[in-house]
Amino acid sequence: MEPVIIVLIILVVLVFIALIKTIQVIPQASAAIVERFGRYTRTLNAGLNIVVPFIDTIRNRIDLREQVVPFPPQPVITQDNLVVNIDTVIYYQVTDARAATYEVASYIQAIEQLTVTTLRNIIGGMDLERTLTSREEINAALRGVLDEATGKWGIRVNRVELKAIEPPTSIQDSMEKQMRADRDKRAAILQAEGVRQSEILRAEGEKQSQILRAEGEAKAAALRAEGEAQAVRTVFEAIHAGDPDQKLLSYQYLQMLPKIAEGDANKLWIVPSEIGDALKGLSGAMGNFGNLGGGNGTSGAATERREKPSID
Repeated sequence: MEPVIIVLIILVVLVFIALIKTIQVIPQASAAIVERFGRYTRTLNAGLNIVVPFIDTIRNRIDLREQVVPFPPQPVITQDNLVVNIDTVIYYQVTDARAATYEVASYIQAIEQLTVTTLRNIIGGMDLERTLTSREEINAALRGVLDEATGKWGIRVNRVELKAIEPPTSIQDSMEKQMRADRDKRAAILQAEGVRQSEILRAEGEKQSQILRAEGEAKAAALRAEGEAQAVRTVFEAIHAGDPDQKLLSYQYLQMLPKIAEGDANKLWIVPSEIGDALKGLSGAMGNFGNLGGGNGTSGAATERREKPSID
């Protein structure tokens, strides 16, 4: 009885194992390669799949999602014999699980080596300056070469990115000094331009100020001259309205003489010919004034003042 139970237990275990081997559940975005006696039979897609236990075996399970693989820095020599280290990142996706399994031993290692050799070919035809400024061009060239080479492996390269391009330390120092010199040059140019613009604005302001000042002075002089002319007209009209005689005019003329002689610069001034007429008129006026006073002494003095000019 005991051997029968043991056999039954073994049979149940075998059936359970067979069921496990028969039912294969493949996750979404994955694929599995099935071989029968070491030969490719079919590719299992996502979902529930049935295989023949102990005859069909699963060779490989492949993730069909897009993968990102960063590669370590690779030393590359430029056209001008400078060594730069370049970090690359590859975005790829398996499109054919069978080709990715049987066409290449390790597609990741193959992509890495192909990337390194392609980078050396591309960078070898560029100088350092072009290498640093042509990332898009390098990315496009890399993607074209990789996409063509990996197509037969069942791989599609979606994107290639250069994560970093590191020139030698001495070149970095030289570039840094050059950039600093360029920044200082631009700063000096901007400062000079600012000073120039400031001087131009200051000169324009002074010009406008002088123009306005001159216009103001001209208007003030015109108004002053107009006021003086108006005053002269008013005085002239007042004189004519009062009908003055020769004696009053002579007296006013003599009062203006000290004002004409005022000032340190007036060391020499010319007496007009009309001064004699003014003095005669003034003498006549003073004589009449003495006669009105009735004094002989005063009359004699007046007569003496009248005679002195005739003696001279």
